[in-house]
Parts: sequence; C-alpha cells; structure tokens
Amino acid sequence: MSSVRCLVYSRLLLSLNKSPRVHTSVSSHGMQRRLFSRSSRCRTIMPAWVIDKYGSNDVLRFTRNAAFPIINYPNEVIVKVFAAGLNPLDIGMRGGYGAATMSMKRDPLNMKQSGSEFPLILGRDVSGVIMECGLDVKYFRERDEVWAAIPPWKQGSLAEFVVLSANEVSHKPKSLSHTEAAAIPYVATTAWSALVNTGGLRKDNCANKRILILGGSGGVGTFAIQMLKAWGAHVTVTCSQNAERFVRELGADHVVDYTAGPVEEPLGELEKFDLILDNIGGDTERWALSLLKPWSGSKYVTLVTPFLQNTDSLGVADGMMQTAATVATKALKHLVKGVHYRWGLFAPNGPALDEIRDMVDAGQIRAVVDETFSFSQVPQAFDKVEKGHARGKTVVEISSGGEEL
Repeated sequence: MSSVRCLVYSRLLLSLNKSPRVHTSVSSHGMQRRLFSRSSRCRTIMPAWVIDKYGSNDVLRFTRNAAFPIINYPNEVIVKVFAAGLNPLDIGMRGGYGAATMSMKRDPLNMKQSGSEFPLILGRDVSGVIMECGLDVKYFRERDEVWAAIPPWKQGSLAEFVVLSANEVSHKPKSLSHTEAAAIPYVATTAWSALVNTGGLRKDNCANKRILILGGSGGVGTFAIQMLKAWGAHVTVTCSQNAERFVRELGADHVVDYTAGPVEEPLGELEKFDLILDNIGGDTERWALSLLKPWSGSKYVTLVTPFLQNTDSLGVADGMMQTAATVATKALKHLVKGVHYRWGLFAPNGPALDEIRDMVDAGQIRAVVDETFSFSQVPQAFDKVEKGHARGKTVVEISSGGEEL
C-alpha cells in the first residue's frame, strides 16, 4: 500500500492541471483504484507561501520545500488546491492576531515549544480536488471536486495541497469554477454561523423578517444579502454611496449611505428590525440595539468581538474569563430591554456548505470575486485585502502549483 501511496503523491497534480496520460493502479487489496502520473518520485515537499514569524507583508516567503500534508486521522482528506480565497482574518493572522488561542487549539496539552506553528501557511478558503481519503471517509472519493473553509488553527490553502477533516469539506457547486468557488466558503460559513446557529434564522422561518446588515458590501455582507433574500427576508444594509448599486444588484431592499452622515438617524426612522448583523463593530452597539423590535425575540449578532484580543493580551485562561464576563454583562443588560445580544463566531461546517452549494447551483447565490491573482502574486493579493473597501473577495489561483515561480 505504501508504494501505491508514494505513486499517488508523485506529481499527480500535473495530471489534473495539464491532463497528460494518466495511469491507474489497484492496491494490494484489489479494491481501491489509485491515480498516478508517470513520475516515480515520492512527494514529501510542496510549493507554498509561508510565514516564519508574525509581522507585515514582508514576512511572506515562498518556498518549494513546505512539508507535504499527512493524513493523521481516518476522517481526513488531502485536497489538491486549485484556488484559495483571502480574508481580512489572514491579514490579522499574519500579524499574530489570535496566536494564543490558535496555539491552544493546535497543542491543547502545551507540549510543544513556543513558535512551533511556523512555518505557517495562511489562507482560509479552498477549492480543489480530493487526492486521498482516510479509511473512515465514506462521503468523498478521490478526484471529487470540493470546497471548504479551513479552520484558522490548521495549515491554510496558500499551498499546493492541504489536509482537512471530511466534515469540513463539501462537494463544489457544479456551476462555479474553482476560482469562483474559492470566494465563498469562509464568508458563507461565517454568515451561516451568525445568522443560523446564533440568530436562529432558517429558510422556513425567514419570510418577511426585517434584517439589518451593518457593513453590507464586504465578503460576509454580500453573501448574507443573497442568502437572506433567497429565504424571503426584507434586507436593509449600510454601505458607502458608491457601493449602493452593487448591493442592490445582490438583492438589498433598502440601502443607507454611511458617508452621508450618522446612519442611526435614517435607520431610526424605519420600521424596527427582527435581527441585526453587525460587521462593523466600534460604537454601533451604543445605538444599534434600539433599532430592534423589543420583547419579540429579536437579536443583535456582532461578528466583531474582543475574544481573540483578550486571549492574546491576557493569556488563554484569563482572556476567556474576561470574554465570558463581557458577553454575559452585555447580554443581561440588553435582555432587560427585551432584545437579545449575541456574538457570532466562525465555525467550519461542511453540511452548511452542502446547503449553500444547492443554493448556488439553483442560481440563488453567486460568487462575488473582486480580483484574482496568480500564485506568484500572493504578496500583492495581501496588499489588496489590507487596503479594504473591496467589492467581494480576493482569490489566488494556485492550479499551477507554483511552477511559474
């Protein structure tokens, strides 16, 4: 079996990118078909963009010698990356944001030395093809086209291959290219976590509900608009004037321009809302909850939380205690006024991506790609994301496996 696995890893990516003659082999058990190219060199390294320390864009380094991912658990799969999406989280992680919490997730028993996460590969969105499945994986097979949102404590998608748990992966929408598909998973699962898991919205209870999205032209906002409209909600968003046409094309019913002055005044003149999704943070908590319908189960869900900042500055234990005290205090404060205060956090969710795939293939949700970059242009892609004010997602095409470098 080991010889077959060696052949699988030996330049199989070329058979997918350039379509040369592909041979097949049967394992020693006579059951599982394996695909391999003509090269006999076993893969132990791969091209990737890594960081060796936290910092600004100059810490990004290209290497051809990144460690090839290994299946350590029977429910894992190895994915050949065709395209990777970038998010503001990648900018934060490059600078060390959330490092304490991510370190705890990677090493809960604290057995490794500080800095053991390096070299670290960033990138939270992936679209590609499954190359190998663990023994317990039943829902996927080799060469299945898939997409996924990668948990931030795992190695990311700015590499030729990535290893994921099967429950984090979903079959890619047939109607999308890999580049388009890589623009959706992270923002989709973040919005799903906030609106469905935390906000309690579903396609069968969303009709005619009034939803306000603060910051509607970014990645999470543009996805949330489309999903909520597909479910029959009335959606109001805030954005700049030059993004108004963009969000209306995605389905927004009402748009408030934040550049024209304080948005709380025009929003306060509207009918009150059933749910508010806050992508902005700052002082919005001061006035936003007054826009909710009191004593009717309405919720304010913010994606801008101090959780990772607390654990970075106070340590994991004290940071989590501080976080629990903060959210409990705020929740109680607003509960007595008849509204619910909640935090929304990203959670990888393959089954949610299954439902989102069906919505995409039904034409209810489209990928919003702002700009694409080649694998050699990863630093420029980070610059683009760091400047902000994007209209959709920044995507890196990695199907060449870095050979252009």
